[in-house]
Amino acid sequence: MTKIDSTVLRETKYIAAFVAVLSLLMQSVFLVAGIWNYTVLLGNILGFAAATGNFLLMGITVQKAVEKEEKDAKSLMKLSQSLRLLMMFIIALLGYMLPFFNTVAVIIPFLFPRIAIAVRPLFNKEG
Repeated sequence: MTKIDSTVLRETKYIAAFVAVLSLLMQSVFLVAGIWNYTVLLGNILGFAAATGNFLLMGITVQKAVEKEEKDAKSLMKLSQSLRLLMMFIIALLGYMLPFFNTVAVIIPFLFPRIAIAVRPLFNKEG
């Protein structure tokens, strides 16, 4: 296995921190609404792990793709996207089917990395 690039690790840490902050905010919304219980916490942990892991896997795939020819890189990226989407679907399905996960708390963190990426330019100190 190749070493994970420092940029991939740095960006994954940023995503993980952002997802953690938004997860805490989501937990507080459940608490204030009076519908918080342990399933919300467990669902949020599962959603956090899935969202952060998905981003890390994407970064590793991009790292590997830049070392390949264009055709092979495109194929690798398409395969990775399909497998990561399948992984997220299976995790969402588990969150729905298993009674100790709150389904909403599993799925909402899937959106947090997109928000983190959208606001990243606000925190970018370069340029």
